[in-house]
Amino acid sequence: MLGYKRQVFSEDPIVSSAAGKESIMFRLWGKEFKDNRMLCDTVICDETDDTRTHKIFHALDKICYEFDLSKPIWLDSTINEFKRHAKARFYQDNFVDEIDFDYLEIQIIEE
Repeated sequence: MLGYKRQVFSEDPIVSSAAGKESIMFRLWGKEFKDNRMLCDTVICDETDDTRTHKIFHALDKICYEFDLSKPIWLDSTINEFKRHAKARFYQDNFVDEIDFDYLEIQIIEE
């Protein structure tokens, strides 16, 4: 149709905020292992509107704070493992400080 003009209606702020702002739950599970036994674990929930990458980094920071660890370094192998399985293990090579466990594992359990 020539000359067709689409009319745009403004949204009702109450309806749009209630219906369109559905937050997505993001949960990251952090676990410490030694000798194939889990020493401790925690789940970090994030309902912010941040990007997935930011949610992962913030959750890992919270896990490290809770377990009293330094932040691990993301090596190429760690990144590739996380991309493939939504799960990664951080070994001694990933930490600057000495760790008293075999590895820290993180896994996305809900997105």
